[in-house]
Amino acid sequence: MKIAMVGSGYVGLVSGACFADFGHEVVCIDKDEDKIARLRQGIMPIYEPGLDALVEANARAGRLSFTTSLAEGIKGADAIFIAVGTPSRRGDGHADLTFVYAVAREVGQSLAHDAVVVTKSTVPVGTGDEVERIIRETGTPHRVSVVSNPEFLREGAAIGDFKRPDRIVIGAEDDYGRAVMREVYRPLFLNESPILFTSRRTSELIKYAANAFLATKITFINEIADLCEKVGANVQDVARGIGMDGRIGPKFLHAGPGYGGSCFPKDTLALLKTAEDYGSPMRIVEAVVKVNDSRKRAMGRKVIDALGGAEAARGKRAALLGLTFKPNTDDMRDSPALAIAQALLDAGVSVAAYDPEGMEQARPLLPEVTMCESAYDAITGADVVVIVTEWDAFRALDLNRVKQLAKAPVMVDLRNIYKPEDMRAAGFAYVSVGRG
Repeated sequence: MKIAMVGSGYVGLVSGACFADFGHEVVCIDKDEDKIARLRQGIMPIYEPGLDALVEANARAGRLSFTTSLAEGIKGADAIFIAVGTPSRRGDGHADLTFVYAVAREVGQSLAHDAVVVTKSTVPVGTGDEVERIIRETGTPHRVSVVSNPEFLREGAAIGDFKRPDRIVIGAEDDYGRAVMREVYRPLFLNESPILFTSRRTSELIKYAANAFLATKITFINEIADLCEKVGANVQDVARGIGMDGRIGPKFLHAGPGYGGSCFPKDTLALLKTAEDYGSPMRIVEAVVKVNDSRKRAMGRKVIDALGGAEAARGKRAALLGLTFKPNTDDMRDSPALAIAQALLDAGVSVAAYDPEGMEQARPLLPEVTMCESAYDAITGADVVVIVTEWDAFRALDLNRVKQLAKAPVMVDLRNIYKPEDMRAAGFAYVSVGRG
C-alpha cells in the first residue's frame, strides 16, 4: 500500500518509518524545509533509540521518502495520516487543532482519488466529524473515509511499541475505512496484535481516557509516597504489594517528581476542557492535574530542605542529573526539571546540570542553569547532587569520585535508583522519595 504521513515529528516519523519497515511505500510530509532536508541526509529531528537506523534502512530500500509538498506526497496514497501537533491552546487549555484542520483542508483541495484520511494526532472527541466536514466542504468528488487511529507510543520505546502494540484502536464509520485500515495493519495480524474497531468518537476518547488513567496512577502513588515519608513506610514495597493485584498491575506505580512530557499534561487538560464543554465535570482528573503541578515545585523544596532549609541554601550549588521528563528521549516538554530548577534558582541556589540527550533542548528553557559536559562536571563543587531523570548513566555513579568532587556528600534521589542502606554505607546524607 502507499501511505502518506502528514507531519514528520515524533509520531509521524516513528509511524512512517515503522510502516515502511512493514513493506508499505511511505511518504513523510512536512512544511519545514530544513527538517525535510536533514531527514533526506539521515539526520533525525528527535532522539529516539533505533530510529536513525530504521529510517536509513527504509530510505535506502526505497520504501521511505520525504517531501515538503502535500499535493505530491498524497498522490496515489491509499491512506493519508494526519500526524501534526495538537498543543494546548493558549488562554483556555483546549487542544489547538489549527494544524489538523489546515491539513484536512489542503488534503480535500489536493485529492485526486479515493482515500482514507486518518487522524493519528491526539484530538478531542468530535474532531473527526469536523475533519470530514472540512474535506467535504472543499467539494472533492472522491470517496473519502475519515478514520481515527490514536497512537500509544512511549517515548524511548516507540519502535517496539509500534511493532508489538498492546492494541490497535481504529474508529471508523464505514466498511471502506475499516477495509483499508485492516490492510494497513495486516503485517501485525501475523503477530496477533489485538485490533479494536469502534466508532470514531469512541476511538478519540479512548486515547484521552488511557492517558488520564495512567496520569492518575502516577499521581496516586506520588501521594502515597508522601504519606510513606510521614509514617515511616516504604513506597516501593507498597507499590509492589498493590501491583501484585491483577486488577491494579505494577506499571506506572513508581514514585517520583511528577509526570511531564508531550502527552499527559496537555491530554489531561484537553480532556477536562472537553468534559467542561459537555457539562460532565471530571473531578478526579482535575485533582490529578493540580496535584501533579504542585508536586514538581515541591521537589525543589525537598532539595532546599536537604541543603538545610531556605536560609542555609542561599548561595549554595546544586547539581541536577537528568533534565528530560524521562530517559531515552530529548523531550523537555513539561519536564519536572524545569520547575525544580526554577524553585532552586528562586531560593538563591546556583544550578549546574547534565543530561545525556536533552542539553540542546534544555538550554533555551533554563538560561540561568550552567550546562555541563558530564555528570561529574556538574557534580564538581556541588553542595547537593539531585537525580531528576533515571538515565542508565546515573545508576552506577562512582560514589567515591562523587564524594571527592562534591563539596558535601548529599544526594537527593527523586527516582529512587539507589538503595538507602548502600548510600548510608558510602557515607552520604541521602534523601529519596517515599522511603521514610
